[in-house]
Amino acid sequence: MTTKRALLVIDIQNDYFPGGRWELAGMDKAAANAARLIESARAAGDPVVHVRHEFQSADAPFFAPGSDGARIHPAVAPAEGETVVLKHYPNAFRETGLKDILDRDGITDLVICGAMSHMCVDAATRAAKDLGYACTVVHDACASRDLEFDGVRVPAAQAHAAFMGALGFAYATLATTDEFIAGA
Repeated sequence: MTTKRALLVIDIQNDYFPGGRWELAGMDKAAANAARLIESARAAGDPVVHVRHEFQSADAPFFAPGSDGARIHPAVAPAEGETVVLKHYPNAFRETGLKDILDRDGITDLVICGAMSHMCVDAATRAAKDLGYACTVVHDACASRDLEFDGVRVPAAQAHAAFMGALGFAYATLATTDEFIAGA
């Protein structure tokens, strides 16, 4: 079977950056690495699919419809002709045309980066694997934030590590940006 790869760039949007409404730890570094992945994918002729989240309510905590915060960050701006998928749920496949877009282009392998590690990256990776795609998550091109559960604060780095560890166990191959580009 012939494989064909695409890069899936998830929710690298203004609200996640310093000064945004839902700042993530390490978002600038993750976006810089995602930009390198985009450049590499474009050079290889691999499709780049951008996913952009908007909540459906104007009083959303972030990514409010039509807001500047919901726009894709300039560091990873889509090039003319690149696909942008609008989603309203953590899973980029839910109620979007993403699967049809990938299948139309014969995509078998997904390279995934973006935000948030513990939410939309996790949801999309698990869904993609369940749909039969081979997945690679480029973990240093993803970002998270501090979480809290039952009075326990989980620092962003630990939340990110826990979710990457879980994805790496059964859902995806994990790589750094440098490792992925060197092996591409």
